[in-house]
Amino acid sequence: MGSGCVLEELVFVFKRILIICVGNICRSPTAEYLFRHHLSAAGASIESAGLGALVGKPMDAQALQILGGHGVDGGAHCSRQVTASMLRDADLVLAMEREHVASLMRMAPEASGKVMLLDRWGQGGDIPDPYRQSREAFEHVYQLIDRAVQSWLPYLRTS
Repeated sequence: MGSGCVLEELVFVFKRILIICVGNICRSPTAEYLFRHHLSAAGASIESAGLGALVGKPMDAQALQILGGHGVDGGAHCSRQVTASMLRDADLVLAMEREHVASLMRMAPEASGKVMLLDRWGQGGDIPDPYRQSREAFEHVYQLIDRAVQSWLPYLRTS
């Protein structure tokens, strides 16, 4: 089987992507809107949620400003709490930290095969939480998330 066939299978498998962090106001919505920006024509459903979500809150102002500075509007974001049914319904679940992966696997063990680190194709490391930190911290985390999102695109694009 050639790499084109594998890519086509992966595109089919990962139609519903769920991205997880803690509060669902900084990291996971940043990744969600970056994926949406890059995959708008791919027909994928991309959402985010938090393990300890600040339910109903908009995206953190600094994260929103940095995202906007890169031409991506996350203004419609409204944070929500992750549930086991969300994990079961997703085709791919991307978490910011190893600890998040472990928590998600405990929440829905049947989904464990589709729960991975966002930085899986990079260093495979945790993406730190910039909440209540400096603008520089948010910029650094944005760069980490952007690189991680870019690394997933070859596996998710239809073209």
